Amino acid sequence: MTSPCDVLIVGAGPAGLSLAIALAQAGFSTTVVERQPEAALADPAPDGREIALTHPSVATLQRLGTWAGLQAHERGQIREAQVHDGPPGRHGPLRLHTGGAQALGAIVPNHALRRTAHAVATRTAGVRILTGAQVNRVATGASHAEVDCRLAPAEDTDATQSLRLQAPLLVAADSRFSATRRQLDIGADTTDFGRTVIVCRMRHALPHGGTAHECFGYTRTLAILPLPDTPDGQAVCSVVVTAGAADAAALLALPPEAFAAEVQAQFCQRLGPMALDGERHAYPLVGVYAQRFAGPRCALLGDAAVGMHPVTAHGFNLGLAGVERLVAALVAGRHQGHDTGHAAALARYASAHHRHAWPLYQGTNAIVRLYTDARPLPRLLRQGVLQLARRLPPLRAAIVGQLTGPMGAPAPAHRTTLRPWD
Repeated sequence: MTSPCDVLIVGAGPAGLSLAIALAQAGFSTTVVERQPEAALADPAPDGREIALTHPSVATLQRLGTWAGLQAHERGQIREAQVHDGPPGRHGPLRLHTGGAQALGAIVPNHALRRTAHAVATRTAGVRILTGAQVNRVATGASHAEVDCRLAPAEDTDATQSLRLQAPLLVAADSRFSATRRQLDIGADTTDFGRTVIVCRMRHALPHGGTAHECFGYTRTLAILPLPDTPDGQAVCSVVVTAGAADAAALLALPPEAFAAEVQAQFCQRLGPMALDGERHAYPLVGVYAQRFAGPRCALLGDAAVGMHPVTAHGFNLGLAGVERLVAALVAGRHQGHDTGHAAALARYASAHHRHAWPLYQGTNAIVRLYTDARPLPRLLRQGVLQLARRLPPLRAAIVGQLTGPMGAPAPAHRTTLRPWD
């Protein structure tokens, strides 16, 4: 048995570590349990994923202290987004921008978010990280939650160490395929899109102008995301190709030059000659929505609560919003004299997060279904939707608002009331 803390967090990804930092800033102690070794957290390898961040998410990262750890070439801006039904140039795109100098949002490599979150968490008082820890059992009772785990042996010994951790609250933040969620007897509604996402970086000859493109095709979907120039001044973008299993396997099997030619052709040469910059990474496309976000002495956060389709870029933003809501609910409960895992505080978090996440999740899935359906009627419908958005500025402004998030920084995590839009 180890020394007790206020909150146990399973999963040291960006969401779990952000929660640990935010809780420490609000005066709670945490223990984070992670199966990966320390070296993998301190210096994570690039995984191809680039994360689009809303303005409130950037403000949260700034307040946590992780934004300052990003290098200049890791902080990009999306100034405009264009949505194409089919290849670029076939129809006029829907153009989305703020109408002023402010960008739609930021874009940051996922591995950089992981690195900076770990760096801040390790030097934050009140945060303890157990790495190389395999969780064998989780359980909740009337007064506390328990996690039984086994630590990997130290370098100079073959002996493993078993620990039983206890805290008034357990938070599962261990991915959309969360084993902790299952052990807590919380089910999840899963949408398997039957597709694979291929992500990579590509260099290109022409400037991207800070514009992101989403090109909905009938067999493949292509996204082009603008990234900061490389230190040697080379223009670079993130490429996201969504395809069926067989098509994705064929694309991954292509030599780098042939793959670049495929992307260049699908994007109608708009960025000139393109070349692969680094490795290609593939991920199965599965959406997950937990049937509950909280239970007795437990809560779900990040992808363990909601695993989003990446097309609307809400995934990590939703995770950070969950951090804000959970910390606010726990602080409010503390001011009312409750302990950390009190049912009323967890119910408040679960209700607020569900109200925010459910429309985004269902709306994103509806967009995916509409814009990947090759039948004649859906084709006409999506063209009608784009035309309507072009001609109605209020509708276009509402879409932009979903991309940017509410303008202005959210209140600090130690507030005692939730934000008005919660």
